[in-house]
Amino acid sequence: MDVILTQDIEKLGKLGDVVKVKDGFARNYLMPRSLAHAASPAALRQIEIQKKKQQALYELAKSEARDAAGKLSKVSCAIDVEVNEQGKLYGSVTTADIAKALAVEGHVYSREDITIDNPIEELGIFEAGVRLHPEVTAKIRVWVTKR
Repeated sequence: MDVILTQDIEKLGKLGDVVKVKDGFARNYLMPRSLAHAASPAALRQIEIQKKKQQALYELAKSEARDAAGKLSKVSCAIDVEVNEQGKLYGSVTTADIAKALAVEGHVYSREDITIDNPIEELGIFEAGVRLHPEVTAKIRVWVTKR
């Protein structure tokens, strides 16, 4: 039996997917729990319309993220840290520190959206990524200076 999923189901599919399952699984498990409904021609047309709308919204968000990435790539943030006599940092600069420094400059992002390739454990200029969209990441410069 073909069914249309109304939620993401692990090992079966995502919301809106049309999947083939055994009749008993559909009737006794998926449909009573409102996890899926029968794939009628009308329902399939409705799903196609919804997917097109979702795709258009996704593309719009992606283009807005690209525009924001262009502006954000010109941004740099400075982080003042304490160092020992050899110039080494006490600890390291984390994505949370970068998020705080960006927030001071008016750019609010969570630490989960910020990526760094390697831990920042010395003074200097480094690059960090800010994920604005699943397919768009802006690069910013992070200046690590001694306090």
